[in-house]
Amino acid sequence: MEESSRLLSAMAEVNEDAVEATIRPQSLNEYVGQETLKDNLRIYIKAALQRNESLDHVLLYGPPGLGKTTLAFILANEMHSKIRVTSGPSISKPGDLASVLSVLEPGDVLFIDEIHRLPKVVEEVLYPAMEDFELDIMIGGENGGGRSVRLDLPPFTLVGATTRAGDLSAPLRDRFGIISKLEYYDHAQLSSIIRRTAGVLGSQIDEDAVGEIAKRSRGTPRIANRLLRRIRDFAQVLNDGLISKQVSQDALERLHVDPIGLDEVDIRYLRGIIERFHGGPVGLEALANSISEETTTLEDVYEPYLIQIGFVNRTSRGRTVTEKAYEHLKIPHNTALF
Repeated sequence: MEESSRLLSAMAEVNEDAVEATIRPQSLNEYVGQETLKDNLRIYIKAALQRNESLDHVLLYGPPGLGKTTLAFILANEMHSKIRVTSGPSISKPGDLASVLSVLEPGDVLFIDEIHRLPKVVEEVLYPAMEDFELDIMIGGENGGGRSVRLDLPPFTLVGATTRAGDLSAPLRDRFGIISKLEYYDHAQLSSIIRRTAGVLGSQIDEDAVGEIAKRSRGTPRIANRLLRRIRDFAQVLNDGLISKQVSQDALERLHVDPIGLDEVDIRYLRGIIERFHGGPVGLEALANSISEETTTLEDVYEPYLIQIGFVNRTSRGRTVTEKAYEHLKIPHNTALF
């Protein structure tokens, strides 16, 4: 039974990944939002192609779900190159990186997600690869008898993505020629993404439903697309496939997504600070333990949006909840439960 559950879970993840690949834009013209970044990338790409060079290394940072991976694939397409994909946690030692770098072809794009999680010893191998397209590897004896061999690499473009730019070492960050932060999306941009995704999925959607989903998507395309796919299920079963505003509202209520996009973890986070820590300040670790969540999950996934909408302040003494959060939760500030 346990093995069957794991298999079904793996199949579901594969299906979700397949859907993501289907709805992913393939060019900068199809990509919605991040207008300044797109305009600059068009210039960088055109210049590199005119010089018959690889695009300079690119670092993309910002909250999860804003399109960093999609942009990496688009950069490869626009440069008429292949893309190789890996992640920081999967490269634990220099040999892992060497294996990835050694199969690159001229002009390839190497995408490293969660690049902030590369070990220091791996970073040091990456420096000459990024600067001089050279790879230093140790071969031979285990007791100091080995020797360093330098291999030439073809010119390539490293695209690094991270939700925690501050965790990157300065030497690594300085080796990127293009560094850009992705911003949250506004209502109009999210609406455009939802319409496009609905079209790709072959779903009929009312304009009122588009607006309802957009306002609950936390400024994040990945969330907008995920909510749309789940609402599509409800519409298929309950409304002959038409995604209406009413179906959307009913589905989102069942999914515990409130009118501004907060979910159960957001609410537990806010109420945890209010009810257990008198509204703050409270340290992240103490808060995470009190609501049984991982600190990295709260810091990387939930806090950026709560800070963006003005519900939480992050101070030197810890996290505090603002008056806006009290009002949203309908908890009078002076009579909050302690």
